[in-house]
Amino acid sequence: MADPQSRAVTRGVESSNPDFGPPPKATKNKYALACALLACMSSILLGYDTGVMSGGMIYIQRDLKISDVQKEVLVGTINVYSLLGSAIAGRTCDWVGRRYTIAMAGVIFFVGAFLMAFATNYAFLMVGRFVAGIGVGYAMMIAPVYSSEISPRSIRGFITSFTEVFINFGVLLGYVSNYFFAKLPTNLGWRFMMGVGAIPSVMLFVGALVMPESPRWLVLQGKVGMARRILEKTSESLQEAQERLADIKEAAGIPEDNHDEVVEVPKDRTGGKGAWREMFIHPTRAVLHITIAGIGLCFFQQASGIDSVVMYSPTIFGNAGIKSDSGKLLATISVGVTKTIFILVSTFYLDKFGRRILLLTSTAGLVCSLVGLGIGLTVIDQHPNEKLTGAIAFSFFCVLASVATFSMGLGPVAWVYSSEIFPLRLRALGSGLAASMNRLISGVILMTFISLYKAITIGGAFFLFGGIASVAFVFFFTLLPETRGRGLEEMEELFGTFCKWRSTVRELEEKKKLESEKKEKNDLA
Repeated sequence: MADPQSRAVTRGVESSNPDFGPPPKATKNKYALACALLACMSSILLGYDTGVMSGGMIYIQRDLKISDVQKEVLVGTINVYSLLGSAIAGRTCDWVGRRYTIAMAGVIFFVGAFLMAFATNYAFLMVGRFVAGIGVGYAMMIAPVYSSEISPRSIRGFITSFTEVFINFGVLLGYVSNYFFAKLPTNLGWRFMMGVGAIPSVMLFVGALVMPESPRWLVLQGKVGMARRILEKTSESLQEAQERLADIKEAAGIPEDNHDEVVEVPKDRTGGKGAWREMFIHPTRAVLHITIAGIGLCFFQQASGIDSVVMYSPTIFGNAGIKSDSGKLLATISVGVTKTIFILVSTFYLDKFGRRILLLTSTAGLVCSLVGLGIGLTVIDQHPNEKLTGAIAFSFFCVLASVATFSMGLGPVAWVYSSEIFPLRLRALGSGLAASMNRLISGVILMTFISLYKAITIGGAFFLFGGIASVAFVFFFTLLPETRGRGLEEMEELFGTFCKWRSTVRELEEKKKLESEKKEKNDLA
């Protein structure tokens, strides 16, 4: 069986610089792009729910007469419920495949949106939130996994980042929905806001019926012939399709010289109980490093408090001096527009500059923005009887800067990175746990934000988030190697030395250089 490292040499994978290198040149595969777009539509479900609830809860609180604590629970619990959905989806997509898991996400969220729209009281509304949360969890786990598995390596970052693009687009749709349906009577407006969320779930279900299955899942089921045909459609060339298939077969324990259409796959390579044991009971150093990096990245993405900025933006703008409902909702729409514009930066540059450059730049900018927002809101809070136009404008700018810097790196990189670093046998489980951690922390932040800012002031809350983002920067800089340009089956070799990963990268590059020189000499001979 061929050595995967020696195959990597012939592909000319990566520069010797672990942080920055020349961009790979490739033509985007339109079929792979279309498949990923369909899958990433599932991210609209989370984005729309986040955006629509930020304004909808104003009218839900008035109509159902709920307290601030009930409002916190209403806003945040969908993320806790989605934690359960992500964990279940990790097993589901191993059992029934990536494609049908996407379809299930659409069906579950449709039911949840329907229940929320027709809720007659708080308890009924919470049931709808529970069902919708399970659907969101399914969607958030499966979209980046499918996208990374269907994509050619040269544009994997570009394609997988569409998860965050569609989240942002969904947030914007939710904000716009708030503004227009707010004109209806209070008891109808918020119901329309919730109910419209069923539309993208129907589109997602239909899309799942026409997209192909993940070739990596097909190989794990022994359906090598079907996987080969899909890889030929989603690769940049026939040679790349053959190389990708060879790597996948090796990861699945299938001999390279076995060219049967249907083969038997060793049970220890198909996930399940063995995957849990390998990740948490007897992990190798590489698997432990990968697990810490993937789950830690998703933890810090939400621990930075970005969802509090997005979900509670009307509350923040109210504290900043914008008093009318329409003014708050219009200001909130600007947040959605900013997120959507800046996500395009990462979409087009993830495969050019790499994950680390955008991640570190984004996190540093987020730290500055959160600290600035804390300063602006503190100044306003200390002068309650004065209209400080400069402080209001500065706070508004810092809100936009927060979502802009987050969207250009930390937002999309978390999904791209966590979906590509886990080995094939652990990918569904690892990505599911990373998504679960992401949703858990988001839920905790949203369910405690009002209580937090009442306890330490709203400015103090954002100083705290800025401090957490500073710790995140150190974590990313220290433990996360660059993955741009590498095949999914080549990721494991980057990990295992933790803080010394740079030395590992240099050793791998030196080894590839020597093997390349040896190959050239053999060719000349």
